[in-house]
Amino acid sequence: MDLNKPYLSRKNGDLWLTEDEYDNLKVSYRIKDVIYDQKSSCQDVMILDSYNFRRMLVLDGVVQTTSVDGHIYNEMISHVPMSIHPNPQKVLIIGGGDCGVAKEVAKYEGVEHIDMVEIDELVVKACIEHLPEVSGRLADPRVHYIFDDGVKFAASKKKEYDLIIVDSSDPIGPAKVLFEQSFYESLHEALKDDGMMVCQSQSPIFHADVMKQSYKRISGLFPEVKMYTAVVPTYPGGLWSFTIGSKQHIKPNASKVRDKNTKYVNEQIVESCFSLPQFIKEML
Repeated sequence: MDLNKPYLSRKNGDLWLTEDEYDNLKVSYRIKDVIYDQKSSCQDVMILDSYNFRRMLVLDGVVQTTSVDGHIYNEMISHVPMSIHPNPQKVLIIGGGDCGVAKEVAKYEGVEHIDMVEIDELVVKACIEHLPEVSGRLADPRVHYIFDDGVKFAASKKKEYDLIIVDSSDPIGPAKVLFEQSFYESLHEALKDDGMMVCQSQSPIFHADVMKQSYKRISGLFPEVKMYTAVVPTYPGGLWSFTIGSKQHIKPNASKVRDKNTKYVNEQIVESCFSLPQFIKEML
């Protein structure tokens, strides 16, 4: 284990991970054990076993998902759009290296093909082996792993997908381009005439500028745009936003999530998901 990382430290014999949030907020997790620690060509990839959130995926010192609350994010970014599109057969996931989103999408029998484009193969390998609570050790023949740049991949497709899910990390480093106008434009081109996309659009508390920018850019491309939220405890501020851009469909069919073996999403959550807090409505 390499303790020469700025985000790992020993205090009174205990190992701590400290995550910096734009220099204004520090969140520390007491760590039981380092399960996996490798550096890829892109980033530092770690699986840590924490006391409160059990195993967690940490990229360059930032918590991405955990065994305890990862299902909230993965279910919300997957099942809400899946409940809206009447017949999503071909799905593209950009990012999502923990395999949690692909696992949720694969619960729908009508889906015939899932392309998962992740830039870092090491993340997928680590999560399948060491983070089964999130990845489910996914081994579905409909899921096609493509280790490539998601921006370039999306730009090469025309009217090919029913649904595109952008499961990106924060808009810093390699993920910054996943929040640019040109990227949203290529997603629009890659979707069929009744296709739709969804992305995580950050915290309305700490990243309101990113959230509003994402909503504005997607609204300029798609006739139907909706935002929804969920509380994910390990994400800064807890409250997290998602933005859907759709060429046609926007009304959920909540019955589609029935019997999908979910831990967070249910019919009532889907039916009410577009009810936003007043301060977010005023921001938009």
